[in-house]
Amino acid sequence: MKNEKNTVINEYRIKEKPNYISQDNEEEIFLSAWRQRIPLIIKGPTGCGKTRFLQHMAYKLNQPLITVSCHEDLTSSDLVGRYLLKGEETVWQDGPLTLAVRHGGICYLDEIVEARNDTTVLIHSLTDDRRILYLDRTGEVLKAHPDFMLVLSFNPGDQSIRKNLKESTKQRFSSIIFNHPSVEVEKKIIESETRLPEEMCETLAMLGEKIRNLQGYGLIEGASTRLLVYAGRLIKGGLSPWLALKTAVTRTLTDDPEVMNSIEDIIRMFFEEEKLQ
Repeated sequence: MKNEKNTVINEYRIKEKPNYISQDNEEEIFLSAWRQRIPLIIKGPTGCGKTRFLQHMAYKLNQPLITVSCHEDLTSSDLVGRYLLKGEETVWQDGPLTLAVRHGGICYLDEIVEARNDTTVLIHSLTDDRRILYLDRTGEVLKAHPDFMLVLSFNPGDQSIRKNLKESTKQRFSSIIFNHPSVEVEKKIIESETRLPEEMCETLAMLGEKIRNLQGYGLIEGASTRLLVYAGRLIKGGLSPWLALKTAVTRTLTDDPEVMNSIEDIIRMFFEEEKLQ
């Protein structure tokens, strides 16, 4: 039974080294928090590298990474586990949080503000000196494995009165803030992900920075590094830069014709327009 459980947790190990380029001192902070068993919140805009960073650190530490994509229908049973009927008997099956607590590893609750408050409250006992998880249905009080770490993430731009972490939850964590990378770092990221020439990657990074200046002027969120990489891959795949950027960036960021025109004006600063069918 022990070997079977170890096999389950090992399925969550990152097998191949993720492609990650450091932006600042995020690795140093994470490693220190890991050693001191301090839970973390990672804040940052969509597509800025939060999840890739977690994959990178899990690989570096040789730890399983169990990711939960949070949503408003997420229940406590989805996190901690439930009884299932197998054959003629009822057996307990650990949820992702319990699995990490029991066997060790990083439990990553992605976009935590999407989860209901009554669901997130159950993590409180894991984020102080107790480091325990109460399993009401089994009556078990589970002491966290020494290698257990809890990490939450969210996009501060998505916060509102309805979608926000309680202060009682926030103050149980330390935080790392991700921003869009500098042009120099973003150029390296695009180059490493697309294998496009350095000059093209720098142009895409500069374009992304310009588009982000439209935030607050009709554009809710700027072009993420992810979208610029998508555009680069489409270019690598044979699309013209204009069509690739229209496909991966303009049409993704907005449906407003005026804002689309503003984005295309920026693209014209870097690439020659072409007639599209």
